[in-house]
Amino acid sequence: MKSGLEHSEWKSSSLFASRTRASGLLPHRSQGDGGRATISAVRRTFCLFVTFDLLFISLLWIIELNTTDSLLKSLQNEVVHYDFRTSFFDVFLLAAFRFLFLQLGYAALRLRHWWVIAITTLVTTAFLIAKVSTSTLLFHNAFGYLLPITSFVVTWLETWFLDFKVLPQEAEEERAYLPDLSTSYEHVPVLHPRSISEGQFYSPPESPAGSDEEQDEEGLGRRAVTVQDKEFVRLGREAMAVVERILAQEDSWKFEKSNQVQGDAVYSMEIPFYGKTFIIKALLQCPAELVYQEVILQPEKMVQWNKTILACQILQRVDDNTMVSYDVSAGAAGGVVAPRDFVNVRRVERRHDCYLSAGMAAVHGARPLQDCYVRGENGPGGFVLLKCSTNPSLCTFIWILNTDLKGRLPRYLIHQSLAATMFEFMSHLRQRICELQATHC
Repeated sequence: MKSGLEHSEWKSSSLFASRTRASGLLPHRSQGDGGRATISAVRRTFCLFVTFDLLFISLLWIIELNTTDSLLKSLQNEVVHYDFRTSFFDVFLLAAFRFLFLQLGYAALRLRHWWVIAITTLVTTAFLIAKVSTSTLLFHNAFGYLLPITSFVVTWLETWFLDFKVLPQEAEEERAYLPDLSTSYEHVPVLHPRSISEGQFYSPPESPAGSDEEQDEEGLGRRAVTVQDKEFVRLGREAMAVVERILAQEDSWKFEKSNQVQGDAVYSMEIPFYGKTFIIKALLQCPAELVYQEVILQPEKMVQWNKTILACQILQRVDDNTMVSYDVSAGAAGGVVAPRDFVNVRRVERRHDCYLSAGMAAVHGARPLQDCYVRGENGPGGFVLLKCSTNPSLCTFIWILNTDLKGRLPRYLIHQSLAATMFEFMSHLRQRICELQATHC
């Protein structure tokens, strides 16, 4: 019996990856450690060059201090008795300003816009022009020319490197990572436009492959109308694309830990621009449609059996595949991690051989920030149910979780709590399945 289950699990888990690679929609691409870094290699090179800028200007200034008098006396003349026309101390401070501002923007905050370096370049250029126009340093020695010119050239090299290398290459990597969203997928409207009554299971038949735009033209179902609705749909598609790519790159998953009793396994994967993502994979002895109804179609009812969440509310049904939800997670790690609330876009699609629910963080006016909870932020993730082609009473369940809990929590504690939460969720889900199967017997 065990070998049969393992064979079924293997066929179910490989079903999605083989289908997507065969269709050409999601080419398999193994990533090395460098390709999966949170900060791209080209951005690290830029940050290294910014550090070189500060160190090089500092070295030149120290050499200049030693050319006229002793180092201590020169420091006293240029720092304590600072004079704009005769001191190079301000050129050093200008380099320190660039270092702090650029490292904060592009290393700490990881901004993907040019406005930070535009400010540093503008300030540096204006200051150096004023410096060489009014100072008497040009008549003293060669450093009167060297320091301002070096500072000017290095500043514009940083601007060129960020604008023509860092930002375009990162954008190219992101486009390469995400599949073409304009490609036609086989999907159908799966969200019921009305609330689902107790025990009701809505599962419309699959429609022919086609884009959402084609369905809208035919007048099928609910459609996004406002600009905000279309942004929700875009976010849902983006999350779905990332989830599909993660599934197609199962060979890149890194094993974290497993549940010896049930055989569930937690893996992790570094996703470009989103960071570490946790994945739990489990074999469930029930039809995929049963879990589809309980977990994907009726998320607001999960609070009745899932102890890892305190609340779930559907804020808006955007179209037949997209909705916005508000979720409150229970505390974790013995109360060390307090409850968090989340606002997420969820996109649901039903394929011939699997069910998918993907989502990510969004902003909705119905649920602004609250003082009682820390607002967490979810990256692309969701639930995937893979049908077993040989045994309809088995299915493979995959939960992809990418979340930022915010707050000042140690990273190792967050990772431990997330893995424990995933195992706890699977325990509650199996208990719910047993209750439903006992009711139907």
